[in-house]
Amino acid sequence: MEKIKVLIVDDEPNFTQMLKLNLEATGGYIVRVENQGSKAGEAARSFMPGIIFLDIVMPDMDGSQILAMFREDAMLKNVPVVFLTALVTKDELSMDGSFIAGNAFLAKPVTTEQMVSCIKDLVK
Repeated sequence: MEKIKVLIVDDEPNFTQMLKLNLEATGGYIVRVENQGSKAGEAARSFMPGIIFLDIVMPDMDGSQILAMFREDAMLKNVPVVFLTALVTKDELSMDGSFIAGNAFLAKPVTTEQMVSCIKDLVK
């Protein structure tokens, strides 16, 4: 089975390294991490991920700005994006799935199982 490329854009290096290690340990993913929002577009274009996990709140560029940039880019506009956020707790999530501006999101802290499930749902 071909490994799925996953890009994680989040300004917390410890968090992104943990996610990267855990996803790669499953054997099904190649993961790239970008900790600066302003470099997310360049990272995505060079890596061409099958899915992008994107933090909403970052110091240099917020997730909605990055998402808008992705959607305007012909190479990236159809790549599924899942927001990562600490602004919404797991208790506030609805049972029928959770979306921000039409994009799925996961509440931090996220588990490897949640990410794998999300990838399986969105990457065909």
